Amino acid sequence: MSKGLTWRISLIVFFLFCSLLYLAPTLFATLPSWWSGPFLPKDKINLGLDLQGGIHLVMEVETQKAVEGQLDIIATDAEDTLNEKNLRFKKVSRLGSDRIAIVLYDKGTLASVQSLLKEKYPRLELLAPIDEGGFLNLQMKMSDSEIESVKDKSVQQALETIRNRIDQFGVTEPVIQREGIKNIVIQLPGVKDPKRAIELIGKTARLEFKLVNEEVNPATATQGTLSEDDEILMEKRIDPDTGAVTEIPYVLKKKTLITGDLLTDAQVRIDTQFNQPYVAISFNSVGAKLFDQVTAANVGKRFAIVLDNNIYSAPVIRERISGGDAQISGSFTEKEASDLAIVLRAGALPAPVKILQNVTVGPSLGQDSIRKGLMAGLVGVLLVVCFMAIYYKLSGLVANFGMVLNIVFLMGALAVFGATLTLPGIAAIVLLIGMSVDANVLIFERIREELRLGKTPLAALEAGYDKAFLSIMDSHVTTLITAAVLFQFGTGPVKGFAVSLSLGVIINLFTALVGTKVVFEYFLGRRRVTKISI
Repeated sequence: MSKGLTWRISLIVFFLFCSLLYLAPTLFATLPSWWSGPFLPKDKINLGLDLQGGIHLVMEVETQKAVEGQLDIIATDAEDTLNEKNLRFKKVSRLGSDRIAIVLYDKGTLASVQSLLKEKYPRLELLAPIDEGGFLNLQMKMSDSEIESVKDKSVQQALETIRNRIDQFGVTEPVIQREGIKNIVIQLPGVKDPKRAIELIGKTARLEFKLVNEEVNPATATQGTLSEDDEILMEKRIDPDTGAVTEIPYVLKKKTLITGDLLTDAQVRIDTQFNQPYVAISFNSVGAKLFDQVTAANVGKRFAIVLDNNIYSAPVIRERISGGDAQISGSFTEKEASDLAIVLRAGALPAPVKILQNVTVGPSLGQDSIRKGLMAGLVGVLLVVCFMAIYYKLSGLVANFGMVLNIVFLMGALAVFGATLTLPGIAAIVLLIGMSVDANVLIFERIREELRLGKTPLAALEAGYDKAFLSIMDSHVTTLITAAVLFQFGTGPVKGFAVSLSLGVIINLFTALVGTKVVFEYFLGRRRVTKISI
């Protein structure tokens, strides 16, 4: 046996061993106890939504809310800036859905305020001041192009935030992609608790820190009797013994002093005194400085921690808090605290989202799809095997051997790369069964031509493979290009089809040009065969 033949046989055996090794977790329900080494694979081939069930969501990002939120942030920043520069003003607030109003006492500070606003907010259009009974109403307007830019960025940010939340939720191979102008499509294969997943994905998670207005009695106050700078929000408290829920009203200052955008981390901790979970949060350098300033200026006051307009706690600031660490406590279960930490850690959604479509795919549908797909593949394999064995005799068995290698190598590659197997992916595998023998048909017909010319079996074999090489390569490269286009522009199951097709085409080149040729060379060289059964 030549060195080249030995090397190629060793390569085939090595690939076969690796394929079976990576397929072991998929083929066997339980692995032996010694299967725990660091280099032994433990992950199964992932099944797509159409095979194992799960949820399919279409969500719409309420982009106008993102624009209003951006204006609110600018209004708060403008108020802080004017205070820092000691410029007198009555109030700063958002006006409508595209502008900010700054009410000044007189014209004395108008020029200074206009100069400051133009410099700090060049993207906003500064309108001419309006005289309102002795006060000056100075407005900044957001342009239409800037509004569209904020809306587009809000969808992109929502997409990344949802992806981060799902990654931490632990879903294998989710599909998360943008659809149209403001919709997001989400597919979560294998999710057993759709309600919890939807709550986790859709929670806006806007974290705000606001001061409690203790000058107003919340028991007698109503939203209609409050000033425009105050609001009423509720804190829910759950009795640990009875489970009874009590709502406690608070009157809060509307102005947000700190937001969750300044967070860097959020982790669940256990209070050793009461054995209750809470969420420990850490701010970035800007947030830590701001938190330090706010707590120093409001010692003795109640500081409400608000998430999505619900008060989680309203502790009294006992002392100045430096270092940028704080905690959110409340009547949490461990799961609630964990979910809250996930959404805070992954970031707040820039705007609320609403569900347009919610489809739950049951596992029974997935099992039925798997059964039918496998049956189609099995029937296809049997028909091809029978045809090749009858038409090409013993050479047909060699082609069948190459086809089996092709399937084993392909499934092993799917396991190695952690690809997701979908119903279209199974269709691609069935298609590749035909492609695997198609290459051998080209080779065998070339060999027949060479034998008819009177060449020896070994010479006919070499000439057959050499002359069929370009035709096989051309057909496989064009198929690979098609698969690449499908992967680039396709979505969901179409990508699954493209992945299976791409891997199959590459593997088929190896099995057709190397795998089957090795078998012929082994028998022609070792057994000294004088005639090829073809």
